[in-house]
Amino acid sequence: MAGNEHEVNRSARSGRFVKESTAERNPSTTTTEQVGGEKERGDREVNRSARTGKFVTETTAELHSATTETQRL
Repeated sequence: MAGNEHEVNRSARSGRFVKESTAERNPSTTTTEQVGGEKERGDREVNRSARTGKFVTETTAELHSATTETQRL
């Protein structure tokens, strides 16, 4: 992994970030994502439901801003 690229673990049930040890104990209910990276690769924004952790469209994020988080990958 180059630059500021790193892995984060997230609960598939709640959408919240969890520790690596939690991800290891519960692999079926945890997702591991790579975030960050080099500038030349092009940063992009993604929207997620804070309740489910699933990706949502830009329109959904705008309509439900209180329950949506935007991340830069």
